[in-house]
Amino acid sequence: MHSQQEKANTLLSLHKGKELLILPNIWNPIGARILVAKGYPAIATASAALSASLGYEDGENIRKSTLIEFLKRIASSVDVPVTADIERGYGESLDELEDTISQVIDAGIVGINIEDSLLEGGSLRSIAEQCQRISTVRKIADRHNLNLVINARVDCFFSSSFFPDKTKVIDETVTRAKAYLEAGANSIYPIGAGGETTVRILRDRILAPINILASPTTAPLSILRSIGINRVSFGPFLFRNCFKHFADIVENISTQEDCACFENILSGEQVASYLLNKNE
Repeated sequence: MHSQQEKANTLLSLHKGKELLILPNIWNPIGARILVAKGYPAIATASAALSASLGYEDGENIRKSTLIEFLKRIASSVDVPVTADIERGYGESLDELEDTISQVIDAGIVGINIEDSLLEGGSLRSIAEQCQRISTVRKIADRHNLNLVINARVDCFFSSSFFPDKTKVIDETVTRAKAYLEAGANSIYPIGAGGETTVRILRDRILAPINILASPTTAPLSILRSIGINRVSFGPFLFRNCFKHFADIVENISTQEDCACFENILSGEQVASYLLNKNE
């Protein structure tokens, strides 16, 4: 088993290597174990997927204790780095943020996403306030002797405060990226910036690892790789794809009374290969 610090160092190195770090975000231990079996070197959670799997909307609507429990289950189920989406940090005050980060680290997590939005699609925290929060995260990680990988999410492309001026959105994103890196972030996540032209501009102006959210409108992975993007994640899209299939299957059962959809599934033995034995 690798130590937590070894996993943190591995995760950081994956942001700096020649290969594009591809992270299909999961929400449970079996998803993590399937990715490891398929050769993925690291695991990332998706807050929206985890919340939805429990019947809640995204936006810190599940209890922090519930989040920590699931992160612990996921991190302990694999021997590769796990980075967690902790949204805004589950705490408005710095003391509350410190408590969140300590619990996340104690759960075995070695990387986090933390966002600068106050409300979905609305205003953002001031740069000074978000820098203070990122510095606090770094301080707590240092206190735990862990080189926690901080992926600072910049929400300018989702904020109504900067539209419709595309230049203003990009400039504000770059300004925030530079400040967050100085505050202790390792990589920048300009969520919503997926078009090739925009990504190229950001790559030229942000001198640090960049995480792009893959979506149907995002430039292909081959293009992102050629531009020099370091990390691609998928947010809730894997979860939504899986549950689209679920919805289609149950609708087909009720309307067509057809069970042919079960012909192409994993066998019980195949599923068991991704599960932990109770004695492990």
